[in-house]
Amino acid sequence: MPKYTIAWLPGDGVGNDVMEAARIVLDAMKFDAQYVPADIGWTFWCNEGDPLPQRTIDILKETDCALFGAITSKPRDEANEELAPELQGKGLVYFSPIVKLRQLLNLHTNLRPCKAYPGNPLNYRDDIDLVVFRENTEGMYSGVEWFPLPEKVYEAMCDNPKMIKWKDKGLENVALSTRIMSKQGCESICRQAFEFAKTHNRKSVTLVEKPNVLRETGGLMTRVARDVAKDYPDIPLWEANIDAICMWMIKNPQNYDVLVAENMFGDILSDLCAGLVGGLGFASAANIGDDYAVFEPTHGSAPKYDGQYKVNPIAMLLTVKLMFEWLGESDKACQLESAIATVIKDHKVGTYDVGLSNTTLEVAEEIARNL
Repeated sequence: MPKYTIAWLPGDGVGNDVMEAARIVLDAMKFDAQYVPADIGWTFWCNEGDPLPQRTIDILKETDCALFGAITSKPRDEANEELAPELQGKGLVYFSPIVKLRQLLNLHTNLRPCKAYPGNPLNYRDDIDLVVFRENTEGMYSGVEWFPLPEKVYEAMCDNPKMIKWKDKGLENVALSTRIMSKQGCESICRQAFEFAKTHNRKSVTLVEKPNVLRETGGLMTRVARDVAKDYPDIPLWEANIDAICMWMIKNPQNYDVLVAENMFGDILSDLCAGLVGGLGFASAANIGDDYAVFEPTHGSAPKYDGQYKVNPIAMLLTVKLMFEWLGESDKACQLESAIATVIKDHKVGTYDVGLSNTTLEVAEEIARNL
């Protein structure tokens, strides 16, 4: 029997291309695993009205972790228009399957390393090595939303007098998204950021929030972070507003190390960090729970490039590295990262984004040769 059983979720668009590249490298490394294909993404929404079928959830429950490619997500009206005719008008509502996975499996921690590898012509600076910890199940992405705004929800929210004025606009014209955060969720993500900093000898943890405006949710996160920091006296806690950090990361990104944020701010921040080290073609992510994890590159499905093998597979391969680390296969993680770093530094084989003309699979094959 194989040592590991991995759920294999290519998803949509170039998710299929980069997952094929990942398989080239995994096979070259003779990774002792069985890969179980599972359905997820836009095709299953359009044809079945469910982008995350129950059969996929059942597969995840029988595997050690999941490797995921990319998905297409569209706004509500566009999603409804693309449903199969026989499914339209049945009250089906599209919800991002990766967000649903995070909540269903309580994958509370999103870990996104952003490292500048020498030789990458897209590096903003060569001395950047950042890690973003993003709370993954709460905040603005919790999915608690309404449009139009129901009367009973409006009345309940009028406990806060600032809500009363919205009725003048007509509740049928009002959309509401909530930012719900718990002390437990805040403490979990802050503690994991500090534990990572402690384990990897990182110099600081920076909390990214907006407590001067988002006084209750941002205030809760800030208070919790300060309390957690007391348990790590050797690691300084810095605090930055989300708008200010976007400026400071451009001015002096080398000054930062581990960053921690709620869901939406972490999403914004991690894409900014990715841009400093080459873009989304170099950005990997791990969605980690207490006993399960889903690993994904942070780029989208790029439907216009589907099947062209044009996109950079390095984000996907760095994602495989994260999977190795989570599984405790540290030697394989180091081996893979070394091969990736060598190919980046040599700058002889690469995709269009780095100024070269190789395909997705050719880059994967070159990395496999450098193992």
